Amino acid sequence: MNGVIGEILPLAVGIAISPIPIIAAILMLFSGHAGSTSTGYLVGWVLGIVVATGLFTVVSGSVGASEQPTGVSWVKVGLGAVLMMAGLRQWRGRNEKKGQPKWMAAIDKMGFVQAFGLGFALAAVNPKNLLMAVAAGVAIGAGGLSVADDVIVIVIFTVIAASTVAVPVIAYAVAKDRMRGPLNEAKSWLDEHTAAVMAVLFLVIGAVLVGKGIGGF
Repeated sequence: MNGVIGEILPLAVGIAISPIPIIAAILMLFSGHAGSTSTGYLVGWVLGIVVATGLFTVVSGSVGASEQPTGVSWVKVGLGAVLMMAGLRQWRGRNEKKGQPKWMAAIDKMGFVQAFGLGFALAAVNPKNLLMAVAAGVAIGAGGLSVADDVIVIVIFTVIAASTVAVPVIAYAVAKDRMRGPLNEAKSWLDEHTAAVMAVLFLVIGAVLVGKGIGGF
């Protein structure tokens, strides 16, 4: 199990430091319904990570990925190459000024259900995070672990991947007044450096996946 955990840790960190979900969480904490929307968003975010990772763990296990190391290696190389290409595209466009997405502008009007749906979509549907969840699911399913161990690894992956959204939501609930300043500063920094952070993130995670894939041939 330790080997599988080592495989999925970089992917969990990759999801955790994705700027857009963190910015969305901070915006909700400054909205008119901060308590309900941030809670709904966090629940949706966690559930989205669990569903996406769990689904591809089951699929990977059901096709006997643990008995097809070459096929798994090719999948890792392919996913890594896609992430690296996404990273290069992000890097080339890092200095372009882009307007705020429409869904961000609508956050102030969201309730629990809409925030839940947004959190789930950013975790399980957004292609950038989905690619890392797919890679994690493939690694877990190919590990040949028991069902109980699969569950433990998915829980570890989810805790790490969801931590950067969970921490500001929980911290704001505990110390609302003291957190306003630091959260606003964090949002401003992420707004300015989102493209560069995503580019470096995708290039590093992609290179790690390609390296692990090549090492499995």
